Amino acid sequence: MRELASYAATSAGSRGRRHPESTTGHRSEYQRDRDRIIHSAAFRRLEYKTQVFVNHEGDLFRTRLTHSIEVAQIARTMARALSINEDLCEAISLAHDLGHTPFGHAGQDALNDCMKPYGGFEHNAQSLRVVDELEDKYAEFRGLNLMFDTREGILKHCSATRARQLGDVGERFLQRTQPSLEAQLANRADEIAYNNHDIDDGIRANLLSFEQLREVPLFRRHHDEVLERYGDILPKQQRHETIRRIINTLVTDLLDHSRTALQQAGVDSIAAVRALPHPLIDFSPQQRAENDTLKRFLREHLYQHHRVYRMMFKAKRVIRELFAGFMDDPRLLPPDFHASTQQQERDDPELGRARVVADYIAGMTDRFALDEYERLFDPRRLR
Repeated sequence: MRELASYAATSAGSRGRRHPESTTGHRSEYQRDRDRIIHSAAFRRLEYKTQVFVNHEGDLFRTRLTHSIEVAQIARTMARALSINEDLCEAISLAHDLGHTPFGHAGQDALNDCMKPYGGFEHNAQSLRVVDELEDKYAEFRGLNLMFDTREGILKHCSATRARQLGDVGERFLQRTQPSLEAQLANRADEIAYNNHDIDDGIRANLLSFEQLREVPLFRRHHDEVLERYGDILPKQQRHETIRRIINTLVTDLLDHSRTALQQAGVDSIAAVRALPHPLIDFSPQQRAENDTLKRFLREHLYQHHRVYRMMFKAKRVIRELFAGFMDDPRLLPPDFHASTQQQERDDPELGRARVVADYIAGMTDRFALDEYERLFDPRRLR
């Protein structure tokens, strides 16, 4: 087994699982977490959930599933280079989007608007809810019973109000301490993956052009390298060669800057990592500035593109009307979800119903949400 750095997370030093289980001799505890995530229904549904483009718009665009796999690949590479826990990084990366709604961020925004009277909706918290409560295949406990460090890494952001409701994994948001280096690394791997793969999908969808992207210094510098080395190559080769160079630059910068930060901080344990007021895994200030420029470009030219905006407008309408319909009459829900509303309503009728409705909608794939919308509101659909 590869030797880990003294500040890496280990199962021996973890708070463990909420429900004690016997260990196995051939898999680490974080490998078991990874395997449970991969075999979950929520993970399979990611295949048909939007990254930027709605699922039916094309077979080659990223989905939440392919994005999660790509995040895990980048995180594993960097974890090995830093001698921290690869298995934990992979588990967090594969689980981080399990709670995402259909239709990407537009779906999340719409469901959050619907849930504002009931505490709001946030996909990181929903991902934790999926692994803690909603997966129900085990006889002895609800959820997947993941290790504390995996659950902590899934929850990247959290309000103080919600943190108070989440017990152990919410403590760091109240105490302003840090998660493990593995959680920090998975978060940065997510950023590297979605920025660059959104560029890739944006070009292939003819929503972004090379000329537009050359306004971004990070892209222009690497595109120039490709043109200088290879000359007149196919556009798809230009795209791939440029993006792979950008990813390599980001990974190299993050590793170099993080190694320096670890050395300067003098941490020698995960406890020392947690006690710091700021994360140690990050880009250099210069690279962070370039990343921010790229994000602004993508927000303006891709995420707010006319074609994307029109689809997202329709997606929000689907989410809002589904939520209103189920809230007005929970008998429209499938029998098991309807039964859940009746159980939840014993404590707080309206809040309990809203929570179950949000769970149902958040678990939908893009195409299921569109089909459900037609089934409920198109009089020509009788079932």
